[in-house]
Amino acid sequence: MTTDETTEENPAASFGGGAASAETMALLWGTKPAPARGRKPGMTVPAIVASAIAIADAEGLGAVSMRRVADALGVGTMSLYRYLPGKAELFELMLDTVMGEDGPPEPDPAGWRAGLTAFARRSLAGYRRHPWLLAASVSRGMMGPNQTAALDAVLRMVAGIGLTNGQMMAVVGLVVSYVQGRARQLADDTRAEQRSGVSDEQFWRTFAPLLDEHLDAERFPVLAAVWRDDGLSWEDEFEFGLERVLDGIEAFVDKGSGA
Repeated sequence: MTTDETTEENPAASFGGGAASAETMALLWGTKPAPARGRKPGMTVPAIVASAIAIADAEGLGAVSMRRVADALGVGTMSLYRYLPGKAELFELMLDTVMGEDGPPEPDPAGWRAGLTAFARRSLAGYRRHPWLLAASVSRGMMGPNQTAALDAVLRMVAGIGLTNGQMMAVVGLVVSYVQGRARQLADDTRAEQRSGVSDEQFWRTFAPLLDEHLDAERFPVLAAVWRDDGLSWEDEFEFGLERVLDGIEAFVDKGSGA
């Protein structure tokens, strides 16, 4: 089975985490020399990547193939291989491109906590725009210029607050993992709505009275009390969880500094 056939069944198989490739790094960083011979290129790598991103946004990562992208661009499939070795490299370029949509995260004058809060919020927004990003291996990606700039910017937010280099990476990973978890839950809700044709609001409007009938307050006292409360919106839940993650980091920093 070829690599493209494998990733057609499991598109995440080559979306980060694959074998390191000098050619892929050259593509990501724009250092691959142009062909010295042959016809003048009629397309550009950014145009190919933009088309693939549009397909993934609309239909998911599984819909992206070299043939599908070629069809969208109105060219033959084989012509894409003049620009890219294959789909694995295309996926890496897609990842790095969307990582650079808003530029590197900016530090906040209020300090590292405010900076990480803004970073987490914009990361969640990015996952909501591009849910297919959740299939990427962040820990084993090929690290293009945009991903490198983003990581360096976030690390600078927590530099000089009393953490070791390893702890700085762990802190960034902790925040990213929290955001990914919330983004994955929201993406699951969206997929359920698309599959069923029933919105989240419609589902709960129907389900809530049914559960109320069976949720005996004497048998399930705490759950019944929580369930019948107004609760929090998903945005409030995200902010609450993020604050608790940052509380933990702050407590660790304060403990290390002797405060």
